[in-house]
Amino acid sequence: MAIDGRAGAAPREAGFDDLVTQAAAAPVQGWDFSWLEGRASEQRPSWGYARLLGQRMAQADTALDVQTGGGEVLASVPRLARRTAAVESWPPNIARAAALLRPRGVAVVAADGDRGLPFADATFDLVVSRHPVATCWPDIARVLRPGGSYLSQQVGPASVAELTEFFLGPQPARVRHRRDPAAARAAARASGLDVVDLRAETLHTEFRDVGAVIYFLRMVIWIVPGFTVDRYRERLVDLHRQIRDIGPFTARATRFLIEARRTR
Repeated sequence: MAIDGRAGAAPREAGFDDLVTQAAAAPVQGWDFSWLEGRASEQRPSWGYARLLGQRMAQADTALDVQTGGGEVLASVPRLARRTAAVESWPPNIARAAALLRPRGVAVVAADGDRGLPFADATFDLVVSRHPVATCWPDIARVLRPGGSYLSQQVGPASVAELTEFFLGPQPARVRHRRDPAAARAAARASGLDVVDLRAETLHTEFRDVGAVIYFLRMVIWIVPGFTVDRYRERLVDLHRQIRDIGPFTARATRFLIEARRTR
């Protein structure tokens, strides 16, 4: 997830019902957070995943984007690998990714990339993934050619935990410590990959109206599992008043970059 929020102004003067209606009607296909412009913002990691992706793609012969979403990130790359494929499992995203990527020669495959990849061994010299739900490290290693690399920006532990706990209360340590970069490194190594880069950052995030929170929770469904406006209406009203009276709701997002290589 990358909230930008550079344009426009947050509609803090709008009433609760209007903000709910706007957020409930906003489309959530793909992985495009442009609806949040002016309403929410998230600091970007310093390493610049899109730039790194473009560099690696320009050097690759065959590449795979795992859990491509609506294909928006892959489509932003100026020069794709000679042969590029993308996998996605959610039907609305598959259609969106196909419309965006197939004109550029990308094969879009319906598959659940966090459980396995429907490709032969040693098919790709580059595999990439931005914010995967889960990483199937054994299959990543299997489909990479010797010398090939996996590059991924992932959500780290306790990301936006302040928002989760506003609705669900304090979370146990085992929940807060999920998606630990050290665990990703261990899993990569256990699958026979050498980790050549691992970086983590904590990033400032803010939501400027309750509609932005509703939209975000509709898109990023694991932050508050089972979220609906009706179920959490009382807390949403409280949040609306807090933002109106005090200012934006702030949270800390965590991200890590991992690059691993198959050496044999």
